[in-house]
Amino acid sequence: MESLKQLFKIGNGPSSSHTMGPRKAAIMFADEAGDAASCVVTLFGSLAATGKGHLTDQAILEVLTPRFPTTIAWQPETVKPFHTNAMTFTAYDAEGKETLSRTYYSVGGGDIVLEGEPRIPGKSIYPLSKIKDILKWCEQTGKTYWEYVGEVEGPEIWDYLAEVWRVMKAAVERGVEAEGVLPGGLGVRRKAVSYYVHAAGYNQSLKSRGLVYAYALAVSEENASGGQIVTAPTCGSCGIVPAVLYHLHTSKGFSEKRILRALATAGLFGNVVKHNASVSGAEVGCQGEVGVACAMAAAAASQLFGGTPAQIEYSAEMGLEHHLGLTCDPVCGLVQIPCIERNAYAAARALDANLYAAFSDGRHSVSFDRIVEVMKQTGHDIPSLYKETALGGLAVIK
Repeated sequence: MESLKQLFKIGNGPSSSHTMGPRKAAIMFADEAGDAASCVVTLFGSLAATGKGHLTDQAILEVLTPRFPTTIAWQPETVKPFHTNAMTFTAYDAEGKETLSRTYYSVGGGDIVLEGEPRIPGKSIYPLSKIKDILKWCEQTGKTYWEYVGEVEGPEIWDYLAEVWRVMKAAVERGVEAEGVLPGGLGVRRKAVSYYVHAAGYNQSLKSRGLVYAYALAVSEENASGGQIVTAPTCGSCGIVPAVLYHLHTSKGFSEKRILRALATAGLFGNVVKHNASVSGAEVGCQGEVGVACAMAAAAASQLFGGTPAQIEYSAEMGLEHHLGLTCDPVCGLVQIPCIERNAYAAARALDANLYAAFSDGRHSVSFDRIVEVMKQTGHDIPSLYKETALGGLAVIK
């Protein structure tokens, strides 16, 4: 299991798979292509079906066109067997002769795999990769999840998480001030500012819920407009963890140090899912994005409110379990409908999961690890129409 630095990635939206990944692939290809005269980039499968809505072409062209003229070709009907998010970069010399061709796969979270190379995890630093084993470690040592992260990652992880938290806060604060229509052609207006203002007029309980909605909308709208965000675990679900942490930081007065510890706990649970299943909407549907983010936020909230390791595990389990089967069916391929609302709703669900677990002793029937297994299998069983293709579900409702 890799470092949390590979889970929490700072970058620009709207999609880790469709924007951040292709941009990374373009940089890799440009470095190898040298002084090529021109280039053709062919996008396949899900990457082609929803690429325009995700600004995939723009992300690639911004990297390549300063180097050489580049053309984008779209083949949504062709799905590569390794992964649906495939792209082939082909370079040519001045006479039109092919000089280099590379096929890359954007496998989620901004990660890229080059065709012909095995899809293997990066450097594994965590000796334990199942929550049941980490929970046992907690019970034996008397420590908790964030302390396990600190022992494995070393003190430098806290500086990295501090930067992650800075970017998350900035996205919330920009988002609650921004107004206007989001790019993409759907005419979706930003709602965060409206929710933020209206929240002030309600009693404390409703105000609290309204603010959580506002903060999640703020970050998700920043993502949809190409703003800087943190994958948590993806761009499409980037509003959930920041919304919960920002709300608890500002309304409950939790210190920055405690927020960073909660962020480490959230990251650990997200990392376990990424290692043992997937956080790619193209692979397992939105359950791997919004569902995992809800679990992460629930674990973080439980950590902040003094939950035991068992209660924290229960909170995360509920956050993921009750998103099982959630499809990825963005309208027009844009990370707007239903993605933005899902972030707000899941942020509230995360707080509910924490509250529910807090009333318990942490004992329950289905473990977090078992839910991860079920999520992986469910994702494989979901038809491809409902996994980031914009060809099924809500995406085809006019």
